[in-house]
Amino acid sequence: MSQTNFQRLDVYKLSKKLADQIWNIVIKWDALAKDTVGKQIIRSADSIGANIAEGDGRGSYQDNRRFIRIARGSLYETKHWLRRAYTRKLLTSVQVEEPGLFHSL
Repeated sequence: MSQTNFQRLDVYKLSKKLADQIWNIVIKWDALAKDTVGKQIIRSADSIGANIAEGDGRGSYQDNRRFIRIARGSLYETKHWLRRAYTRKLLTSVQVEEPGLFHSL
């Protein structure tokens, strides 16, 4: 399968890594944490890349721009849920402080 334009974008590649990193953390949480914060953070993180892809597929500059803005909103939502997860002790200091994707937010 050949790559489309959005798949070549660094921001799209980072969004995939972030979503996968969040998934790998959330999957280990207990049922309450998964059902509340976990579902929200997974959806918001997955939405970043999905909106980048959808905007590219719309075919017009205006639509692409609109979906990129929506992706940015999803990124901010993800940042909110990461902060909530840390405050609720679902993320460890090591996970938050280690160099990686969370620092690029």
